[in-house]
Amino acid sequence: MPSLKTLIKNLGPGLLFASMAIGTSHLVLSTKAGAQYGWVMVIPIILANILKYPFFEFGIRYTTVTNTSLIEGYRNRGKAYLWIYAVITLVTTFTILAALYVVTSGLFINLFKIDDLSVGNVALGLFVFISAILIIGRYRFLELSLKFVVSILFLALMVTTILVIFKGQVEPSPQFTPMPIFNEVGILFLIGLVGWMPTAVEASSWISLWTLEKQKVTKRRLPLNEALQEFNSGYYMTAILAIFFLVIGWMTLYGTQTELSDNAVTFADQVVQLFTTHIGRWAYIFIAVSAFATMFSTCMTAHDAIARVSLDLIKHLTPEHKDYSGKKYFALGIIGLALVNYIVLTAFSANMGTLVALATFISFVMAPVVGYMNLKNVMSNDLPGSFRPGKGLQFLTYAGIIFLSLFAFYYCWMILF
Repeated sequence: MPSLKTLIKNLGPGLLFASMAIGTSHLVLSTKAGAQYGWVMVIPIILANILKYPFFEFGIRYTTVTNTSLIEGYRNRGKAYLWIYAVITLVTTFTILAALYVVTSGLFINLFKIDDLSVGNVALGLFVFISAILIIGRYRFLELSLKFVVSILFLALMVTTILVIFKGQVEPSPQFTPMPIFNEVGILFLIGLVGWMPTAVEASSWISLWTLEKQKVTKRRLPLNEALQEFNSGYYMTAILAIFFLVIGWMTLYGTQTELSDNAVTFADQVVQLFTTHIGRWAYIFIAVSAFATMFSTCMTAHDAIARVSLDLIKHLTPEHKDYSGKKYFALGIIGLALVNYIVLTAFSANMGTLVALATFISFVMAPVVGYMNLKNVMSNDLPGSFRPGKGLQFLTYAGIIFLSLFAFYYCWMILF
């Protein structure tokens, strides 16, 4: 069993995963789940984290053992696998990143009361700043900065949750009636919560590429048990933080009939106000900085990951299989993504909700397919038998595929009919 000192030294892909996952899905969906439906929502949150675990774990397992990315594994299984993942990435490239920058820009304006700046101008500044950080600092700076950001956020949330619990649950309104979970509105919310908890399944390849980059930077390949322990520490952290957000929403808002905004930016500001109510107004600036840092780090990790995935896909889709992992290509990928998503942000700002809905639809529908593709990778001859997942993990994988398939079919039925 690796020591705590070794675990901290090995922190990397698991930490980046935690930072990427703790964005709007946790900040908005977990808090809203507790505020609207109460403690019972801890069940789907825990179920989603358990049943999705194998799909992300396989990204670490496959890359650590084979020293190749999951995407190369898809190519080994057949071009169809590669094209399926390419289509999902293409939709993500033109939607999710732009949406993240919009939310982060709006949050910055809202939290720090800078009303004379437009969302577009702040987003442009963020695109330039984050692109420069990723190109100059690359993986080392990304990992180092996130150790501080995630640690501060975890401590801030833990303190807030403890204070909220000690203060006790808020008094419900006399006219309060619990919201039903199993009607159309409740089911759609449940689908959104499960679909993005802890994050979309296609992010498994992001972890795979971060693992390769960590090996390149440290010039060391971790033993599988150490790599999995590092990833598990990040994965468990995302699950615990989701429960923290849920408890805060449940203890402070459930039963009060408080109107919660559907706008992610406004809702994030409401969450910050909740924190300061229980800690004190003096803490506003610290909580505001933590909330902004959360979204800022999500933008950084997503921007970095999508650039890496896009370059790796181009490598394996072109006949010559040219390596595009060098500094020059990485810089071009980061800048290209920034330009494309800024154009999407400015040209389609009025339809951003529609674009994100399209990305959500693709992610939900394709999640069980990507999960199955990951299973085929780790059960292939690319891995020696002793490194393949055991019967228990295989059973959990099939349970997860069935679970996600049912949600995907029901989501399609509700959307289309």
